[in-house]
Amino acid sequence: MNASQKSTKMSSYIYENQNTKSFQMMSWIGFIVSFAGMGAGLIYLQVDIAMKGFLAMAYLFNVSACFTLAKVVRDKHESDRFINKVENAKTEKFLTESSPSI
Repeated sequence: MNASQKSTKMSSYIYENQNTKSFQMMSWIGFIVSFAGMGAGLIYLQVDIAMKGFLAMAYLFNVSACFTLAKVVRDKHESDRFINKVENAKTEKFLTESSPSI
């Protein structure tokens, strides 16, 4: 494998996206519908404004925490994949350098 093949393989590895467009669309639609449903529920809920404000803040904090957690998990996964790729490349280089030439 020459250098251009390795760089092509590495760049496709780093920018790999396994989600389909329909899955992405379904995720955004689900998020929008749930957010709108919670907003409508808060508007029509028969409690005082302080309770509505508390529930709205708690919901927004929960949504923010979910986005942050998803990002942290994704970043950790991508970091682990990259570190494993670097380690595999080092091992492969070591093996090719230490093997006798035929």
